Amino acid sequence: MQKQRLYFLDALRAFAIIMMLQGHFVHTLLDTSQVNTDGFFYSFWEYLRGITAPTFFTITGFVFTYLIVKNKASGYQNPRVSKGVKRALKLIFWGYFLRLNVLLLFAGEVNQGFYLFDVLHTIGISLLLLIALYVLLFKISGRLFRYTLLFVGVLIFMLEPVYGGYSLSFLPKFIANIFTGHNGSVFTIFPWFGYVAFGGFLGSLLHRYQNEANFYRNFITTNFSAGLILLFLSSAFFMSLHYITGMTLFKGIAYNNYLFIRLGDVLIIMGLFVVLRYHIRQTLVLKVGTKTLSIYIVHFVILYGSWLSLGLNRWFYHSLSPIQAIIGALLFIAVVCTLVLGYYHLEPIVHLNRDRIFLSLRSFWRKKAIVKQRFQSGT
Repeated sequence: MQKQRLYFLDALRAFAIIMMLQGHFVHTLLDTSQVNTDGFFYSFWEYLRGITAPTFFTITGFVFTYLIVKNKASGYQNPRVSKGVKRALKLIFWGYFLRLNVLLLFAGEVNQGFYLFDVLHTIGISLLLLIALYVLLFKISGRLFRYTLLFVGVLIFMLEPVYGGYSLSFLPKFIANIFTGHNGSVFTIFPWFGYVAFGGFLGSLLHRYQNEANFYRNFITTNFSAGLILLFLSSAFFMSLHYITGMTLFKGIAYNNYLFIRLGDVLIIMGLFVVLRYHIRQTLVLKVGTKTLSIYIVHFVILYGSWLSLGLNRWFYHSLSPIQAIIGALLFIAVVCTLVLGYYHLEPIVHLNRDRIFLSLRSFWRKKAIVKQRFQSGT
C-alpha cells in the first residue's frame, strides 16, 4: 500500500512542479499581444495553470500529515515534529533569500520584493500550523485532529470574502504581507492554508483507512464525486444559502467561488492519479516529484534572476511569440530538471571528493605543524 501511495503522490508532485515551470515561463515571457487571450487554447492553458498552486498546497498537507500521524510516537516525541519544524524554517529562509537583491543590499537598501510573501513562505508557515494542531489535538483524538483540519479548511474558504478585503495598513508591511495581497503578495497564508488543511484531512483519512478493503476504490469514487459537486454545484449551493438566510457572506462566496472550484479540480486530479497508480513507475518522473524544492530554487534563479536580477525575464520579458514560448518552456523544463537531478546524481561523488580534499588538507597542516615544532625545538 505504501509503495502505491508513494508512486502516485510523487507523480502528482512531479505533475504540479512541471505545470509550475511551464506556467511561470510562459506567463513571464510570452508576448500576449500576439495571442488571442479570449480564445479557447489560451483560456484552457490559463485554467490549467490555475490548478497548479492548489494542487501543490493540498499535496503538501496530504504528505506531511500522513507521515506525521503514521508514526507511533505522538506529540513532541514524534521525530516528524522536529523534522517538520526544520523543513518549515528552511522553506521560509529560502522564500526570503531568493527574493533578496544583493546589489541593492550592498548599496544599503533592501528591495521591496524581499518583503513579499510567496509559495515557500506559505508552505513553511502552513507546516508550522499543521504541527501546532497535531501537537495540541492528536493526543486527545486522531478523529478530533482530522475533522478540525476539515473544519479549518472550510472556515478559511468561506470567510475569504470577509478578510480578503482587509489591507491591514496599520501593520508593518513585512507582517501585513503574510495575511494580505494588497501590497503585492500572491500566496498569503489565508486562504492558501485552507488547501493545506484539506490535504491534511485527506492524508489523515489515508492513514486511518488505507488497509481496509476497497479503500482506493472508495477514495477514487469520493474524490470524483466531491470534485464534480464542487465544480458544478457549489456556487449554486452558496447562492441558495444566500436566498434562504439573507446573509451577504454566501453571496460573496458564490460570486467569487474560485477556492471551492479549484479544490474540486484538485480532488479530480488526485482521483485520476490514484486510478493510474499501478502504471506510474517511471523513475525519472518519480525523482522529479521528490526534488520539488530544489527545482523551485533553480527555476527561480534562472527565470527571475534572484540575487542579481539577471534572469531570463530581464531580457525576454513578454517578448516571445507563442511558438517560441512553447519551445522555450519545454527547454526550460528540461534544463531545470536536468540540473537538479544531475546534481543529486553527482552529489555522492562531490561529497566523497570534498571529504578526501578535507582529509588531505588536514593531514598536510598536521605534518606542517610537526615540522615547524621540530624546527623550533632544534631537533
